[in-house]
Amino acid sequence: MIQGISGSGGPVKERYRLAFCLFEYVTFGGMQRDLLRIARMCISREHQVNLFCSAWKGEIPDDINVSLLAGQGLANHLRCKSFVKKVLKHLDTDKYDAVIGFNKMPGLDLYFAADSCFAAKARERGFLYRLTGRCRTYSELERAVFEKDSNTEILLISEREKGSFIEFYGTDENRFHLLPPGIDKNRLATTDAPEIRAALRTELSIGENENIILFIGSGFKTKGLDRAITALSSLQPALLKKTVLLVLGEDKAKPFLGLARQLGIQDKVRFMGGRFDVPRFLMAADLLLHPAYRENTGTVLIEAMAAGLPVLASDVCGYGYHVRNGGAGELISSPFEQEKLNHLLSYMLTTEKRAEWQECGRNYISGTDVFSLPEKAADIIEAAARLKKTQGKDLNLDSL
Repeated sequence: MIQGISGSGGPVKERYRLAFCLFEYVTFGGMQRDLLRIARMCISREHQVNLFCSAWKGEIPDDINVSLLAGQGLANHLRCKSFVKKVLKHLDTDKYDAVIGFNKMPGLDLYFAADSCFAAKARERGFLYRLTGRCRTYSELERAVFEKDSNTEILLISEREKGSFIEFYGTDENRFHLLPPGIDKNRLATTDAPEIRAALRTELSIGENENIILFIGSGFKTKGLDRAITALSSLQPALLKKTVLLVLGEDKAKPFLGLARQLGIQDKVRFMGGRFDVPRFLMAADLLLHPAYRENTGTVLIEAMAAGLPVLASDVCGYGYHVRNGGAGELISSPFEQEKLNHLLSYMLTTEKRAEWQECGRNYISGTDVFSLPEKAADIIEAAARLKKTQGKDLNLDSL
């Protein structure tokens, strides 16, 4: 167990060989973005980083050594299990000072806990689901990380799921290391924000007095895009006429276009795809809408606050407390009710509190550490590598 992490980020005399493991890379995924930033932070400290991945969607960066080990099988869980076996076999012959996983699997020295507790979700789905091969596979992978006798240290990005892991696996609390949020500083509103806002609105043919509601995130279903579209359709005609919903992210738009068409607001919902210019949209919009069904963190909430954009999100979001503590918007209380969302959306688009939410959000971010996730993660990785090199530890290839 790692004790006494200072998080100083000071110079480290020893250089380490680090293996990063990820099942699938998608360009606009939040976890993938965190992985790259942590990997690059480690590289900047002169450590060697090799990234093992089963599938890569998008352009492979040229500053990180990526090894593709394609998982085999007709179903996703079978491909995942196949990938894990290939990685473990490779790691058994080519030793690393620390192995960092961004998906649950055996053989990890550290696990970056971006996903929620699978055991808790499986319990919600009932007994028959727990008999399926998919459930058994993902349960085994999760157990390898969190079981009581595991040596894997856990990089926690939200306190929200810790209780579930402890409940199901009896995980020692000392193995959890809470990281601060990690947003890019380019999310901060710039001095030329009014010009950026005006330029993007002109580009999209949206007037200055029209409302832009922003929905950001790949995984439209989990993040509640159906709820957002339904709430948009509930606005009074005069308000709806001057309001548009911009959807940023990579996912299947067809079902949601169908819902918008069914509700008669297809001309009010625009799918912008995955974007590298998210800061422009944050500065041009009037409200971030994030009514997620399940969200371990919700980094986009903090990004919106940094840009001075009021937030309306469901209270299941792990980072929702930042919105509440900062007075930067409203949270939809659980259990979720569509009428609550409908009411809050209308209220937030018409109230005079908008300027107050903007200022409160920016002030909160200026006094809160929301940027240092890569540095703090690299500190803990270095401590784990140092400990492993001193004590030694072998992988257990029979764990799958």
